[in-house]
Amino acid sequence: MFYFRYFLRYLRNEVFVLPSRAVVLAFALALGFLPLITQDPYVLRLVILTALFSLYAASWDLLSGYTGQVSLGHALFFGVGAYTAALLSAHLRLPPYATVPAGAVVATGAGLLVGIPCLRLRRHYLALATLAFPLMLLGLVFMFPGFSGGEGGIWRISRLAPSRVGEYYLIVGVAAALIAALWKVGSSRLGLIFHAIREDEVAVRASGIDAVRYKLLAFALSGLTAGAAGALYAHFTRIAGPSNLDLFMSFQPVIWTIFGGAGTIYGPVAGAFVLYPVLDLLQTAVPKYRMLLFALLILLILRFMPQGVAIWVRDAIERACPGCRVRNARFRRVCRACGASLQP
Repeated sequence: MFYFRYFLRYLRNEVFVLPSRAVVLAFALALGFLPLITQDPYVLRLVILTALFSLYAASWDLLSGYTGQVSLGHALFFGVGAYTAALLSAHLRLPPYATVPAGAVVATGAGLLVGIPCLRLRRHYLALATLAFPLMLLGLVFMFPGFSGGEGGIWRISRLAPSRVGEYYLIVGVAAALIAALWKVGSSRLGLIFHAIREDEVAVRASGIDAVRYKLLAFALSGLTAGAAGALYAHFTRIAGPSNLDLFMSFQPVIWTIFGGAGTIYGPVAGAFVLYPVLDLLQTAVPKYRMLLFALLILLILRFMPQGVAIWVRDAIERACPGCRVRNARFRRVCRACGASLQP
């Protein structure tokens, strides 16, 4: 009973005080109860893929949105995770609970290997350098088709769970936990240092902070979560192929993050949960014009909501106190922290 009262008090004092947090709670509950409402294979598959891609986009946001290290080759980490899990499953017959962590760990190592030579690069030079790495790995895949499957990919991959509902809860649960961990990192002192590196790395170095170490840490954490997404994706689709490393896979998290709002973690999640189902719907309804309509939608959002959909919605329902900068619900007249007037 004590823990139940504590939970209710936490909801009242920490969650329901801000509309955005209430929306996140409602969204999480909707994801949790979805299989109880419908077990349509198409709906569950759509939500599973969207959850995986939202984790993939959030991993890009931690690296590029927080630290400013723009990566156009993020498919490297996703593909490394997918191929590692697929190879271990197909050749060594290891179970998913071993292959998925292995894919995440190998992708973390790939993040460090990419980060070390790219530390001295800035802006478009860094972006072009990261773009080369998935292309090099793709060349290796084609060079050893007997081992990597070549253009056909690797097919003999075990399932994560015996049923689609089991896969749903496993994948959505892992994705939600990793996204929450990324958000926690972004809102901690480490996230503050990442933001500082993005804004002025020279000032960060002058203050005595080892910027190189933190930039490598950002590459490692981004590779870890992107690799986990790739490994889960390989087991869910039961194939790891060259499409996991192509340019479109690298550009997708950039689009989702900018659409939702960079430097927030929740922005890329919102962007993926809006854009991926929309693109799938357009593929069914108007396949010939889907990319045109998709591009127009993105252009409209960038024109009228340049900071992203999630940030625009948050600012519409909340406002920051002019004194202490604590966020409050739009309908409040006094700040919930310092008691200052919120009247315009």
